[in-house]
Amino acid sequence: MKWLTVADVTKLVPLPAGYRFEQLKREEIPKLVKCVAEWHPDIVVGAASCYLHAEFYDEKVFLDGERERDVCVLLVKRDDETAALWSFERESAALTIYGRFLVVSPAHRGSKLAVHLMAGTEPLCRAMGAEFIYAMATLKVPNMQIALERAGYRLLGLTPGYDREMVAPGVVKRVFEAVYAKVLVGEDDLLRPDPANLTPRTKALFEQLFPSGQQLP
Repeated sequence: MKWLTVADVTKLVPLPAGYRFEQLKREEIPKLVKCVAEWHPDIVVGAASCYLHAEFYDEKVFLDGERERDVCVLLVKRDDETAALWSFERESAALTIYGRFLVVSPAHRGSKLAVHLMAGTEPLCRAMGAEFIYAMATLKVPNMQIALERAGYRLLGLTPGYDREMVAPGVVKRVFEAVYAKVLVGEDDLLRPDPANLTPRTKALFEQLFPSGQQLP
């Protein structure tokens, strides 16, 4: 799975008038780190806190004009102003994309950028050859849950203690998160497990999540 060019993403993911995609450039890293810290101060701990550190981009992210890496960061800009960060991670052997992080500048949150980006995730991933997309949503606020459900993602379960959050000034706790996913292949390409190989608890949960005869999204 190769990352798409900015031109390809632009064709697949329409943005509101006046906005455009750009791939993150190395020289933009310090400014972007500062922006993310201002836009989303709650991520000083936990999985997304890496987006507050220049070393993460230096070591893990596919930057404009450089060799491909498994994490991609796309910027949405209006004129010279960065309006949003949209980031994915590819798991090439599994043909899977993890929707890592999406944050929009407070100055642009009335533009429905997040709605456009969420709607564009599936066509982008399909164009790369991905067969499965997943994302994690905090239960601290409902916004991400609502966005994923509106975009057609299926809630697969809840993880107790998957991530860490600052729940009050100076207080960090492990938190519950929701796991959402989309299957991008047809039912014929999925192997449903033999019920004989499932424990009673696993079988009961499987039937609740994936009832017989119900098509996956």
